[in-house]
Amino acid sequence: MDPIKNPFSPGAGSPPPELVGRDPVLEQARILFGRIKQKRSEKSMLLTGLRGVGKTVLLNEIERLAKKNGYQTILIEAHENKELARLIIPYLRGLLFDLGRHSPSEKVKRSLAVLHSFIGGIRLKANDMVIEDDITAEKGTADSGDLEVDLPNLFIAIGEAAEDLGIAIAILIDEIQYLNQKELGSLIMAMHKVQQLQLPLVLIGAGLPTLPGFAGESKTYAERLFSFPSIGALSKEDAERALQDPALAVGVAFEPTSLVEIYRLTQGYPYFLQEWAYHAWNRASDSVITLQDIQNATDTVIRSLDANFFRVRFDRLTPSEKNFLRAIAEPGPGSKRTGDIALALNVKANTLSPIRSSLIKKGMIYSPAYGDIAFTVPLFDEFMIREIPELKN
Repeated sequence: MDPIKNPFSPGAGSPPPELVGRDPVLEQARILFGRIKQKRSEKSMLLTGLRGVGKTVLLNEIERLAKKNGYQTILIEAHENKELARLIIPYLRGLLFDLGRHSPSEKVKRSLAVLHSFIGGIRLKANDMVIEDDITAEKGTADSGDLEVDLPNLFIAIGEAAEDLGIAIAILIDEIQYLNQKELGSLIMAMHKVQQLQLPLVLIGAGLPTLPGFAGESKTYAERLFSFPSIGALSKEDAERALQDPALAVGVAFEPTSLVEIYRLTQGYPYFLQEWAYHAWNRASDSVITLQDIQNATDTVIRSLDANFFRVRFDRLTPSEKNFLRAIAEPGPGSKRTGDIALALNVKANTLSPIRSSLIKKGMIYSPAYGDIAFTVPLFDEFMIREIPELKN
């Protein structure tokens, strides 16, 4: 079939042709946006899930929903090696200047002054950021250099500017688990102050399953301030819809047995569904995608996943970290006990703590229950066994 007409789109954050199975989360976001605009309290949202479940796609869809509801938005991707303050300043500055151009307001001017105070407080170097405007910093506000003090004051000033203009603001942060404990705690404190004052500003974040634990460790009241929708694999019915509907829209169908096979291979994870459907489409000879087409595409898909999805994470690891992950993969899929990993490696369990902590920080593993370890990347156990056939003791 014509590859140009292929509706499937594997890729990091690429929107699928059919977004299915996420209606409850989108409805929750819609209610959040509506209630905040009416000055009614509602929890902001931190989406959690494994790699490849479509958190970024969903975050983008929530941003579109926010704009549809009249919100001004900024969408940020957190990084391992970039501080939150330096990350967020350009976005907030652009937002505030945009508001000032359209609706001059003393509160907007003040929020820019507070932003300049914030910039001075974190002592940005000239080569980090160049500020060239005539805004005078508001001394004594958000300039202490302590993020837990300054970020709440900055958010309050921005929220007051939005309230003065009769608008609402949504801040969306992807990969939010990369923030350190101080940064995450400061963000939680800032939203706590905003909620107490009923200002029209909401936070939507997305991160790995470690996020609720990190948030709770940062501030114990986080669970009362945020909801943590869990984004998982699609059900069999939703997975079939995600494949069939886009295909039928261009006159192509999947055989029932091909759908069963794709679901078995992908376990319903959206990224993998797109990969298998994309390559099966390109191999199909007519307007019906068969079980044979899926089977013929599988080797190509696995090579693509190994090179573009799994290896980019694997190559960041040290030899000892790779061996630790190989030990997790050894007994097959599912979470493993730390003691069992130590036994497989023939070491004492307490000696594994540094490696375990490093791999959690790198976003490779998480703890679904006390003493358990699991991969944050679906099907990574199969990749590890392909990559390292024998465990090194």
